[in-house]
Amino acid sequence: MTPSPDLAADIEKGGLAYAVDGPVVTVMLDRPEVRNAQTPATWRALAAIGAQLPDDVRVVVLGGEGQSFSAGLDRRMLEPGGIEGEVSFAEMTTLDRDGFSAIVDDYQQGFTWLRDPRIVSVAAVQGYAIGAGLQLALACDLRVLADDAQLSMKETTLGLVPDLTGTKPLVEAVGYSRALEICATGRMVGAAEAQRLGLATAVVPRDDLEGTVADLVAAVLAAPAGALRDTKALLLSAVDSTLDEQRRAEREAQHGRFQQLGG
Repeated sequence: MTPSPDLAADIEKGGLAYAVDGPVVTVMLDRPEVRNAQTPATWRALAAIGAQLPDDVRVVVLGGEGQSFSAGLDRRMLEPGGIEGEVSFAEMTTLDRDGFSAIVDDYQQGFTWLRDPRIVSVAAVQGYAIGAGLQLALACDLRVLADDAQLSMKETTLGLVPDLTGTKPLVEAVGYSRALEICATGRMVGAAEAQRLGLATAVVPRDDLEGTVADLVAAVLAAPAGALRDTKALLLSAVDSTLDEQRRAEREAQHGRFQQLGG
């Protein structure tokens, strides 16, 4: 399926590649010459892809071309002049709370849609996933890491905070104490440690990354779409629900499944 002209323009400006193969969409960060550094245009393009997903898409695979998944922010964003056509960091320091919040909320939309219960999102991570790169991987439901992957949340060591939706999944994956240590130090977390901590669904040799992701996608697609959608919604709600609330949600979801199976 060919994207609409507007979406195609967003994808090109955002430095992405996009392909649809039946129920699977593959999105690649496609700026290997800068280790797939991200810009606001990247995030707007991701949000546009999420807003225009074909109805029959069930899995989204997110990867990066070249040696790294993503080394984080495009360094031009940190320069005084910023990126042409974008609000610079210097300009953002002058904004009031509402103005600043509106800009960052727009950026965050590129990450939030990956959690939609209608899809399962899979990050295929090799090399560096730093800052915004790690937060993009954390936005996905599942993360398959090559054995050369190096993860880092650098924002705090630069005087900032992670603000691209990464704090919640990080704490959910590794717990508060370890999440704080990872953010406070900005240290690298290798693939083997990432798997031990729960950040990685699987770790495989670099040459096996594509094949492992393909096998995982096939396994996900083998499950009935409605049951998988409802199960993902239940698991997402479980984090913030009481036991009684979650019991009720399970009963209601299962009633819907029985109604569906009964025709």
